[in-house]
Amino acid sequence: MKIAILGGGGAMGGLFGGYLARSGEDVVLVDVSQASVDAINRNGLAIEEKDGSTATLRVKASSQPSDIGPVDLIVNFVKCYNTEAAITAAGPMLGASTAILTLQNGWGNADRIAAVAGRSRVMVGLTYHSGTLLGPGRVKHSGNGITHVGELDGSQSGRLKTAVAAFHKAGIETTASSRIIDEIWKKLALNVCTLPTAALLHFTADELIQHEGSLALMEGLLAEVVAVAKAQGINLDRSERWQAITSLLKQAIGARASMLQDVEANRQTEIDVVNGAIVEAGKRNSVPTPFNDAMVWMVKSLQAKYLAAAKQR
Repeated sequence: MKIAILGGGGAMGGLFGGYLARSGEDVVLVDVSQASVDAINRNGLAIEEKDGSTATLRVKASSQPSDIGPVDLIVNFVKCYNTEAAITAAGPMLGASTAILTLQNGWGNADRIAAVAGRSRVMVGLTYHSGTLLGPGRVKHSGNGITHVGELDGSQSGRLKTAVAAFHKAGIETTASSRIIDEIWKKLALNVCTLPTAALLHFTADELIQHEGSLALMEGLLAEVVAVAKAQGINLDRSERWQAITSLLKQAIGARASMLQDVEANRQTEIDVVNGAIVEAGKRNSVPTPFNDAMVWMVKSLQAKYLAAAKQR
């Protein structure tokens, strides 16, 4: 299968693209960072595993979608605020039957993709793998986990089965879910609790569960996610989510949340599609979300400060 990975120069795009290429798929990593593209084409993609071992994988990289041509599957890992631009730029890679699978963080990316490329192309999903970009062409695989993918209508389509088979062949544990929206909200609950908390406190994943204050804060955030989900007919079990979140954090020793990485690098965060998505859904459904409101205000204030400072340099 011919596969293009948008955001392929980043941590998650590199992980998935590298593993798919190693298993024999025809993969190209697409990224706007020419430094990343050049490093990958010149030296290969280096992936450091949790045990300290490093594999250098040969995989194609490009910053020019027009040079790639139509593909069977586009896997989208770009930051939420780059979604429309990335899908628009990917136009030359869209053939008659090209599917676009979003594995991005947060809620609302499917609608952004559909607005540009058409809803019929879109598949959605999430992954519990985690990674850190160490430098151009260098990725650390900091956490393993399952990946869920599905069609928006819950159908078990041929293209969905083909994608799942390719992921399995690459060693990426993947399930085809008929209730993918529920699964996305389960992951959203994790992100809502952990991403801004880690970013504001500069805590690693395991440190989030070592302090009464951070635990109480995350419990408050989770309660609001569950209430907002319930108001929309989305099935979330609060006890199950809390146990899953704390268990995952306990295992992710030293892992640095993506939003923490963004803050440390003075980049724009994805707060709008994480806690911001809960705030907006709460407003639509008359569900109060004071914890999530506060996280959005604080992260946006911090973000505004360092982005403004960067412009003055």
